[in-house]
Amino acid sequence: MSAPRFLTVCLNPVLQRTVVLERLSVHEVNRSEAHRLDASGKGINVTRVLTQLGERATHLCQAGGWNREKWLGLAEQDELQVRWVESETPIRFCTTLVDRSARAATEIVEAAEMVSPAVEARVVRAFERLLPAHQVVILSGTKAAGFTDNLFPSMVEQAKRAGAMVVLDVRGTDLVRSLPHRPDVIKPNFSEFVGTFLQDQDPGEQACDPELEARARQQMSALRREHGCDVVLTRGARSTLFTLDAEVAEAEPPTIQPFNPIGCGDAFTAGLAAALARGRPLVEAVARAHECACRNALLLRPGVIR
Repeated sequence: MSAPRFLTVCLNPVLQRTVVLERLSVHEVNRSEAHRLDASGKGINVTRVLTQLGERATHLCQAGGWNREKWLGLAEQDELQVRWVESETPIRFCTTLVDRSARAATEIVEAAEMVSPAVEARVVRAFERLLPAHQVVILSGTKAAGFTDNLFPSMVEQAKRAGAMVVLDVRGTDLVRSLPHRPDVIKPNFSEFVGTFLQDQDPGEQACDPELEARARQQMSALRREHGCDVVLTRGARSTLFTLDAEVAEAEPPTIQPFNPIGCGDAFTAGLAAALARGRPLVEAVARAHECACRNALLLRPGVIR
């Protein structure tokens, strides 16, 4: 089987500041011992891990404003293939505060500025041009305000019509409206899945509620029967749940002491998609995904495995 080409799409690019502190002290001046800036966002993280795995990947996004060239330059340093359309808005910043003594990370997320309808039209045209050359499509993350609720579902429909494998790491309306087009795999985390399908308050990714887990398992099986897609739910350090034929199985991730968990979900998505695209069964793909997520968690940079 020839090597597949991956098209990743995320419509919320990020300039990610990562700041390392010996100890995070509230109400005090905190002096950083190290810091870095990376091109980030869920889709670019997925692309970077795929590239580090030796896969061929192209990333599609919008970009604009005074900091666009900085973001593109950082992506180029990582040898990432990026196709962007003009957004007319600057790229947002997000900041990770890594507390070395507590081995904990605090994430500060900025909202993206709203885009105009013209930006969506540009994205649609770019997607249509890129799709024929790619065999796997991965849609990740929450879109910036201004994009319509029909955009991701229409991309899934086009990709499936073109014969591509589709992996979704999205939630809410984007996920629900995409399901009738039968994506191959959906991979929200546990709290996103609960919020999307069970309409409970956010239980947290690693929530331990047997009744809620039982309901989630039932919903996973129902989606598998109705839409033919496999469902994979990550839960941080807890076991990952995934559909296996008519059952819901679980797999334990390796036990590690994480340094910076930002990007672990994206590394998981990349490892999962890479294994599935190479024809590996879902059980093996989840194991590969765990390996990638754990390697990311041990490193300072977001969305890397080396």
